Amino acid sequence: MKKTVVIGGMVAVTFAALAGGVMAQQANRPARAQAEMTQAAFVDARVARLTAADANNDGTVTAEEHQAAHQVKRAERADDRFARMDTNGDGSISRAEFDALREARAERGPRAERAGMRGPRGGRGGERAARMADRGPVVIAEARAKAEQAFARMDADSNGVVTAAERQAVRGERRARMTERRAARQAAPAPVATPMAE
Repeated sequence: MKKTVVIGGMVAVTFAALAGGVMAQQANRPARAQAEMTQAAFVDARVARLTAADANNDGTVTAEEHQAAHQVKRAERADDRFARMDTNGDGSISRAEFDALREARAERGPRAERAGMRGPRGGRGGERAARMADRGPVVIAEARAKAEQAFARMDADSNGVVTAAERQAVRGERRARMTERRAARQAAPAPVATPMAE
């Protein structure tokens, strides 16, 4: 009986900790979505990933450097996931910790629905790496210039700050263009096969 009460208490504490972490993450999302962003912050955020991936500091990021940086990020995410599961920090995941995480996930809804909310993810990394290998190294200075141009397109009133409303407007325009392109592809007639001469 004591063992059951102790295990039940551990599960309850673990679940409460996990639920608190999820709620804290969700609470921060609206604040970030409402935050204003300066040009410097926007450009620096875009360029920081490239700069971090530039292992030899030559101002360009090769496909190999990009892939290596991606592997480091994946390892960091795996470590973070393990740390979230290992709620007591003992370096191993007990059955109670594992079950608590499964219960927390079950409460968030089916995995397919959660994936649908985020959008498709599968295969993007491989496609991006292939495109990068085809076009050659990314020049960080050029990427900075493109980020500045992207910011200028979002900054509708040209005051040097992009608001949540301006970001939302750009997203709406992008979605409309994607919808138009998709409709045009679907409306395009299928190519007619020509018979081969004998």
